[in-house]
Amino acid sequence: MQKNNAQTLLIVEDDVGLLTQLKWHFSDYNVVVASNLNDAIIAIRLHEPQVMVQDLGLPPDPDGVTQGFALVQQALEINPHMKLIVMTGNDCNEHAIKAVSLGAYDFYSKPVNPDTLELIVQRAFHMHQLEAKNRAFNLSKSSNLKGLITGDDKMLKVCKLIERVAPTNAACLLLGESGTGKEVLATSLHSLSARSDAPFVAINCAALPENLFESELFGYERGAFTGAVKSTPGKFELADGGTVFLDEIGEMPLQLQAKLLRFLQEKVIERVGGRKLIYLDTRIVCATNRNLEEMMAKGEFREDLYYRIAEIQIDIPPLRDRSSDKILLARYLLKKYAQEENLKIVGFTEDAISAIEEYSWPGNIRELGNKVTRAAIMCEQKYISAEDLGLKSVDPIPLNLKVIREGAELNALKTTLNATGNNISAAAKLLGVTRPTLYDLMKKHNLSIN
Repeated sequence: MQKNNAQTLLIVEDDVGLLTQLKWHFSDYNVVVASNLNDAIIAIRLHEPQVMVQDLGLPPDPDGVTQGFALVQQALEINPHMKLIVMTGNDCNEHAIKAVSLGAYDFYSKPVNPDTLELIVQRAFHMHQLEAKNRAFNLSKSSNLKGLITGDDKMLKVCKLIERVAPTNAACLLLGESGTGKEVLATSLHSLSARSDAPFVAINCAALPENLFESELFGYERGAFTGAVKSTPGKFELADGGTVFLDEIGEMPLQLQAKLLRFLQEKVIERVGGRKLIYLDTRIVCATNRNLEEMMAKGEFREDLYYRIAEIQIDIPPLRDRSSDKILLARYLLKKYAQEENLKIVGFTEDAISAIEEYSWPGNIRELGNKVTRAAIMCEQKYISAEDLGLKSVDPIPLNLKVIREGAELNALKTTLNATGNNISAAAKLLGVTRPTLYDLMKKHNLSIN
């Protein structure tokens, strides 16, 4: 194997013989060695290793301070993204657990088998690489929309559509489940438009009582109703020259839908109790999680209004359909909250990452933010677990390409055999292989036909 100078491995061990053996075994990496806490700290600052293997049983320093745990803490404070693997004696499981609670990535019990240790080291490098790619992805490919973090192709297409539509005056309808970020996108439509210096006024139609709807949107004149002691402009007037965001437009009463339609057609309003026509230059952006076409069929939403507010319709995919966005957003939300609250949490355990990826997130980003915030508060260790998130622990996602391929191969064999009623000829034809090849594959995966 060609030496990979990009992968730096720091080995901290006071046993000269074992240190020499490990340095030779891991010669394919850029190996840096240290035998005590001070040398290790210097090496971490100088070489910035991605992975560190440390003997937890380092002898105490001249002042009697245990170096093992002190090094774990100091190393991760200097380089929090480094993957730290501690080596312990067979009878020191409680020490290994403590090291993991301090932020260590994994532990290995002595006596050392270099081949077994190498598997752990390889996985640590792979995890470090994945996390580094996620961080870089966040910075380079997330989109130009403020407040929107994504690397998903479907969401990036939505972002490009927002960027194209924003400079126009077209009325936009944002469709998506609750918690998918509709208001963030509406804000982006405003901030990327020529109206960005004018007001952006958000109105939640579901939160307004029906009897206050009209006065809130269009304003009222003095004496229009009991308590109207002075003339008051509505939200539309306050947003003159800017943008009005009507969230949950599906909750707007039918009577008011007619007045909104008139405004969209003529750009004029009348205050409640007034007779003066007020001309406004206000852009309308609407959003809903309801099916407006079904509502139109039931007579609950005006068809002519629908075509006015949906000059451009933007469908926002739910979080469950956004490929790698789950963990990308989880890391972003955790980092943001940890910085705000000055928490020392580094990231998520492997079971937490798997649980985040497997969970369907019916509440979308809002639910994800809720669980991450709660976990950050309750977590007593450096890494948040699936239990901290309140999610069911699942088997870690395989990161080894061979394991992934074999899993997919086994699944394809089982599915095809079931579909063909265990007919070998038919199954081989569907899979595009010969009968002998199919038998070899079945033998490889210990599959038999009853």
